[in-house]
Amino acid sequence: MFGKIRDALKKATETIKRSVEEQVAYRTLGEGDVDPVLDELLIDLVEADVAYDTAERIIKGLRERLVGARVRRGEDVGKIVRSALRDTLLSILGREAPDIVELARESCKKGKPLVVLFLGVNGTGKTTSIAKVAKLLKDHGLTPVIAAADTFRAGAQEQLAVHAERLGVPIIKGKYGADPASVAYDAVSYAKARGFCVVLVDTAGRMHVDSDLMAELRKIVRVVKPDLKILVVDSLTGNDAVEQAKRFDEAVGVDAIIVTKVDADVKGGTLVSVADATGKPIIFLGVGQRYDDLQKFKPEEAVEKLLS
Repeated sequence: MFGKIRDALKKATETIKRSVEEQVAYRTLGEGDVDPVLDELLIDLVEADVAYDTAERIIKGLRERLVGARVRRGEDVGKIVRSALRDTLLSILGREAPDIVELARESCKKGKPLVVLFLGVNGTGKTTSIAKVAKLLKDHGLTPVIAAADTFRAGAQEQLAVHAERLGVPIIKGKYGADPASVAYDAVSYAKARGFCVVLVDTAGRMHVDSDLMAELRKIVRVVKPDLKILVVDSLTGNDAVEQAKRFDEAVGVDAIIVTKVDADVKGGTLVSVADATGKPIIFLGVGQRYDDLQKFKPEEAVEKLLS
């Protein structure tokens, strides 16, 4: 997982370390020590699916932290470089994500359900992610209501209904071709009337360039006023995931991001790029097909893995 970006960061660290350790005197890192390495690191990051703008920001952050750093003879230069990398990556990945379980409990105390809207294009794993979040909530004693508001794609509601039956959670559906906003509204009304604490709203997987479907999405937002809007992106789609994230955020606003198929991603750049491009926190990582294969994203742990 994330081998390519990890190898790029390791190579840069070792190169700077060797360059400085060849010197016998106390010295300060200069542009000549770091610039050639950072130029090569920029290329390596782009090849690891890091968006070019993001890669440039990483390089700029490293340069600011390294040029002028004072190194004593015998000091672990690699440690200095890793510390600079850690600070730079945490500045991108360290945004605090909402705690969906705590938010649901707080909302329930106020007598209304937490409404969570899921966004994304077809094929990102949105439906599976909804099922995984439902399982997580049930594990914490919170049974959600699922709103099958994808009334566009054939089989979408049936697919979600299978998950709902397996998990033992109620699902509200509508006829194909029906107004998805009305399905979402009915699910929220159902939850309010019966004391459910959470509503998970599925939406049609839509291309971020489809203006009609984006308009439909904005209508759902106006009708149910979701507390959280979670975008689901596929880690394997590289820079296209970045473009998707930007467009969805511009259209309806995104509060947090789920990155799926992380277990199959040997590059790792998508995760960093999406967080940087949107300025939004990553809330979960999808790491498999089972309901329990949903990891809470922990920035410090993620950065340590990238630097290990």
